[in-house]
Amino acid sequence: MEPTLRTARHQGVATVTLDRPAKRNAMTPAMWRGLAGLLTELAADPDVRVLVLTGAQRTFCAGADIGTLRDAARAGDPGTGQPESEGSGGAARAQQTLAVAAEEALAAFPKPTVAAVHGHCVGGGCQLAAACDLRFAAHDALFGITPAKLGIVYPASSTERLVRLVGPATAKFLLYSGELIDAERALRTGLVDEVHRGEELDERVAEFARTLTARSALTQAAAKDFADGRTGPERVGHWQREAAASGDAAEGVAAFLARRAPRFGPPRH
Repeated sequence: MEPTLRTARHQGVATVTLDRPAKRNAMTPAMWRGLAGLLTELAADPDVRVLVLTGAQRTFCAGADIGTLRDAARAGDPGTGQPESEGSGGAARAQQTLAVAAEEALAAFPKPTVAAVHGHCVGGGCQLAAACDLRFAAHDALFGITPAKLGIVYPASSTERLVRLVGPATAKFLLYSGELIDAERALRTGLVDEVHRGEELDERVAEFARTLTARSALTQAAAKDFADGRTGPERVGHWQREAAASGDAAEGVAAFLARRAPRFGPPRH
């Protein structure tokens, strides 16, 4: 059976599952491409308010499938455009390009994103988790970034994102050593936001996602822009105009005073 990306939609929450459990959900070039395209589709769906990214069968993602690098190096990979003569280095660069494109599509997703991490979250899997807005982990999850074990230069954009998330010292520890860290250390360093017992993680993520769908999409979209550094005059003016047109603030205050749940308007572009 071909590796797949499963998508489920329920009450405003889209759950994307990396589904290749025999390989700990390791990503092939086709999966990287498919994920980027799927994110574009979900971003344009007005019924999707929150995105949850997870992995099948209690594993998040073991990163890029190293076997695909070996196969591409032997025969050349028509899908990547790399000639056979470049060997595994060319194949690695081609797959890295695909991984970065998927990571950037996830980071640019205009709605809240949550990674629900069970088991291994390694290499490219950690890239994807770091590109989400938030990361909730099972207590037995393991995190690592392993290019130093393969002689691969980790992408500059991914390194910068990691440093912003955990600081330079922890980023260097992970990148220099390739060692895996447990969920408690990931929590202490800021790599994850919450840790739960394995059987409770999915319930907590679902509960939190429902909470997000009940909040103002306007507030969330503006907060994501500003938190991600898009604070120029044009963006600030855009959100001021959106706030004036939306009516969310008036509804929020009225709901608070009436002691009822607010009924915010639909997401605006």
